[in-house]
Amino acid sequence: MYSNTDPSIPTVDRVSDVSIPGPDGRRIEGRYTAVDDPEAPIALVFAPDPRFGGTMNNRVVLGLHEAFQKTGFAVLRINYRCVGRSQGVQTDDGSGEISDATTATAYLQSERPRARECWVAGYSFGAWIALQLIMRRPELAGFVAVSPPVNLYDFTFLAPCPASGLLVTGRVDKTVPKRDSMELISRLLEQERTEIVHSVIPRANHFYEEGLDRLVGTVARYLRRNRRSTE
Repeated sequence: MYSNTDPSIPTVDRVSDVSIPGPDGRRIEGRYTAVDDPEAPIALVFAPDPRFGGTMNNRVVLGLHEAFQKTGFAVLRINYRCVGRSQGVQTDDGSGEISDATTATAYLQSERPRARECWVAGYSFGAWIALQLIMRRPELAGFVAVSPPVNLYDFTFLAPCPASGLLVTGRVDKTVPKRDSMELISRLLEQERTEIVHSVIPRANHFYEEGLDRLVGTVARYLRRNRRSTE
């Protein structure tokens, strides 16, 4: 269901393998891009549903990693339990994957204790994971949610969404009905005290077989405008 490689996405420089200690002695596999500035912002990028082949090397996940890396973030992406070298058993309700994401967030924050701010991002199921973390961790500064699968997962927990962020959808997404997406987006746009931006990528479907470069550029521009200054 998900394409994992794309030659149009440049290889992200300075990426290292990490093995994150998880609950009960399990390990979570990740890829981490470091930066020299100890106060630089940090970000975590979450993959689509592992039950449909979603991994941290998905082409959209790589694009999100690149967008954060290009704008000065230290970035971590992970494989959920039972994917790649990550240990554990998948869960049907996503609770195990939320636990993995929470563990990875705490790990990155411990590795970068002086970071100015922490962001989360995700694609499809990963967008649901990122928004779950936004509700659970009030210290998170912002989010990027790409093509949230509102027809497959419950997003009513965003009542209201406590952080500002960017929602991105593809104009020709046939996997997630536009009506369902707009119901969530309209509800978030009506909120007070947070600023939610919605961006539509022309010609892009749910898998961004077209429009991936534009997606990366859209996210990078948003981050440059909204992250705290690293000057």
